[in-house]
Amino acid sequence: MSASPVEIRFSRLENGAGLDLPSYKTAGAAGMDLCAALPEGEPLTLAPGERALVPTGFAIEIPEHHEGQVRPRSGNALNRGLTCLNAPGTIDCDYRGEIGVILVNLDQKPQTVTRGDRIAQLVIAPVAHARIVEVDSLGDTDRGAGGFGSTGTGGP
Repeated sequence: MSASPVEIRFSRLENGAGLDLPSYKTAGAAGMDLCAALPEGEPLTLAPGERALVPTGFAIEIPEHHEGQVRPRSGNALNRGLTCLNAPGTIDCDYRGEIGVILVNLDQKPQTVTRGDRIAQLVIAPVAHARIVEVDSLGDTDRGAGGFGSTGTGGP
């Protein structure tokens, strides 16, 4: 049984005129596509290693106790070397500005993004706020303080 859908409100900005609303492309998709809201006829070309903040043309209202996670699209990453920095980027429930995507070109040749290109995906996820408690010591575990590849190796 699936959870009830959460209502996410989008406000179309002037630069989003004519673009599709963010949407799920299949019934099983976890993320909805975000498109580039670049000016018509003014593509963005990213040189190798270059990054840019790409507008989407939409502002968002996410309900309390939820966040938006801006994530790369696997096809762009594999086929073009385009990915998102700060991924997943978090959109807090109290943010009301335009959704922006920090794209970076990790390919060895320039990559061009045009208006309407699918540049990222947005996943809506629940958020739990923690009650912070300072203590003198923490409970023991088999793993202890071992990290950075220590699990399953028999030592730190």
